[in-house]
Amino acid sequence: MAARLIALILPLGLDTFAVSAALGALGVSREHRLRLSLLFAAFEAGMPLVGLALGAPLGRAIGDAADYVAIGVLFAFGLYTLLGPEEDEERLSQLIKVRGSSALALGVSISLDELAIGFTLGLLRLPAALVIGLIAVQAFIVTQLGLRLGHRLSERVREGAERLAGLALIALALVLLAEKLLG
Repeated sequence: MAARLIALILPLGLDTFAVSAALGALGVSREHRLRLSLLFAAFEAGMPLVGLALGAPLGRAIGDAADYVAIGVLFAFGLYTLLGPEEDEERLSQLIKVRGSSALALGVSISLDELAIGFTLGLLRLPAALVIGLIAVQAFIVTQLGLRLGHRLSERVREGAERLAGLALIALALVLLAEKLLG
């Protein structure tokens, strides 16, 4: 169980770190660091619940194919994280001052991979409350680290963390597929 938890939470933390480090590179006040950290933690803990709520009825409707759909969603989000568009500096600088609907948009944009995790929670056979709690804690911690260290890290390091997150999500999907096919 511990290996699955690490395999699940590590890529989420890397992705969160990459986004928060990019924001931190632009300069974030102490007040905004706390606000962004709480926002990231709330969305990253909430989106798996949304994914679970959407995935459970879908899983019942499509039956045995549900596990393969969940694996496909996880793989697709891994690819998107790995190959998707880079965050541009102008957009990130606007996000530092998040309030209202822009805070919601930022929260959703940084937590789409957690939505995919919510779809796969049943497949992973891990306790949802534990997973969601750990996601919230890691999101808060890595957001604080990224915001504080972002100005010290090169863009290459930040992009590397995001690419590593994508690779880890793809690897998790492939391991789950192998277990499904061989099990």
